[in-house]
Amino acid sequence: MWHEVKTSCHFLLGVSLAGKERGTLIFLFVKQFPINVLLTIVVGTATVLCIRRFPPAVWDATHVIGLVLIIAGFVLWTVARFQLGASLTVTAQARKLVTFGLYSRIRNPIYVFASCFLVGVILVIARPAWLLILAIIVPLQIWRARKESQVLEATFGDEYRIYRAGTWF
Repeated sequence: MWHEVKTSCHFLLGVSLAGKERGTLIFLFVKQFPINVLLTIVVGTATVLCIRRFPPAVWDATHVIGLVLIIAGFVLWTVARFQLGASLTVTAQARKLVTFGLYSRIRNPIYVFASCFLVGVILVIARPAWLLILAIIVPLQIWRARKESQVLEATFGDEYRIYRAGTWF
């Protein structure tokens, strides 16, 4: 069982839990608690309250697909934030080049899964006008991703260019 925990923690959080590093997991959660855990609680609670406020009259296929997108998007958005660790910032900064876990396949998983999450919310509450939110957020995310890419390329050079060539968005 310990092997599965170590493997899962290494994939999800990028933390090796061998030998003396077992305490690293607890330290990581304590260090990231103020931002990541609080943000997860706030967004999760707001989502539940929003769905309770605007529940579907009948749960058809569209609502179920929306719920799947909400759950998958929320979980993967949360995992991506934890994998980013101390590199999670409001402004574009190059603290560390994160290339493990979700970041090994997608350069900006936080943006991708936040968008999936929002689409899911829109489908569940059946408020098409809320698509305007996506019409604003998606171009902002693309702009921000480009700005972050410039900062990372300026700091990490060829290492970032190789990483960028092997990943999507």
